[in-house]
Amino acid sequence: MARNKPLPLKRRLGRAHKRTRRAPVWVMAKTMGGVRMSVKRRSWRRQRVKP
Repeated sequence: MARNKPLPLKRRLGRAHKRTRRAPVWVMAKTMGGVRMSVKRRSWRRQRVKP
């Protein structure tokens, strides 16, 4: 990917980066460890962000 990115692409990448966090601790505690990963979890190797 280019070093200089257009602003819309940079926004999409930033939004996708925020979404890849794990599920909150209180959710894991509430479900007794049943929910460990967030639904929108994504790895940069396995799944690409649409440009």
